[in-house]
Amino acid sequence: MPPPPLLPRLPPTPPPSLRATERGAGAPPSRGAGRRRRRPALIAVARAKGKDEASFTERILDYIEGGPKLRRWYGAPDLLPKDGSAEDEEDESPDIEEPRDAVLVSDGNSEIGQLVILALILKRARIKALVKDKRSTEEAFGTYVECMVGDMEDKSFTKKALRGVRAVISPADNGFFSEPIDLKGVEHIVLLSQLAAYRNTGGLQAIMNSKLKKLAEKDEEVVVASGIPCTIIRTGSLQSTPGGERGFDFTEGIAAKGRISKEDAATICVEALDGIPRKTLIFEVANGDEKVVDWKAWFAEQIKGDEEIQ
Repeated sequence: MPPPPLLPRLPPTPPPSLRATERGAGAPPSRGAGRRRRRPALIAVARAKGKDEASFTERILDYIEGGPKLRRWYGAPDLLPKDGSAEDEEDESPDIEEPRDAVLVSDGNSEIGQLVILALILKRARIKALVKDKRSTEEAFGTYVECMVGDMEDKSFTKKALRGVRAVISPADNGFFSEPIDLKGVEHIVLLSQLAAYRNTGGLQAIMNSKLKKLAEKDEEVVVASGIPCTIIRTGSLQSTPGGERGFDFTEGIAAKGRISKEDAATICVEALDGIPRKTLIFEVANGDEKVVDWKAWFAEQIKGDEEIQ
């Protein structure tokens, strides 16, 4: 029997009859009902070839657009009215203590950042994301994500962004940790790093990646020195290919020459949240032949082995 897919398959969007029931029997159609609803532009991800094998993006669109009943079935909140009330309420009470149950994604506008957000939504996580374009992100994800726009060097904004955050996922080598950031209260940092891949390039490619290499080196250095439990995932070259189709290779040195789907890399980042090391866990990964059925058990084994070596 083949292993289960890397991400759970979501049920299809409820039929029109269910949507009509949710609106209320006999309710007049809304203005523009004859028009076809446009789906938000998320990210360009390769579509699955088989009719019954929905891609990662198709499944998450079913989830987001499934209606109130499907959202409640998944434990997600109903969409809030577009009157700005939630945002205004937050601005009016900046000092209210929140439970630390949120995950902050440091680069919510990048392709890999959006894939991490989608994987977190499937995990029913409370999500905060640093973005440059708040409007497009809100159109794509609705109230599943709290969008934060600002400068992390601004202490007041940093305090607001990290309020209620228990973990930070940094999925892009953009120097997020290069500048001093007050991470007080954060319990876990997950850093996706392509440092090994950058170091293995030569010629013109090495020149083009020189800045990214320096940022990746700085991020790893700062994260390790922070004293906060951290998981550093050194991946092979990130590819815009469908995830869940291949296994993995965790051999030392594989990140320098291997490749991995961005969807798979995003999934590993999110699964890492369930395994918090005492200090630092660093491993390499690319797509390969090893199947991982239980990520929680896999991370627990890596953490135990790493602690025995230390």
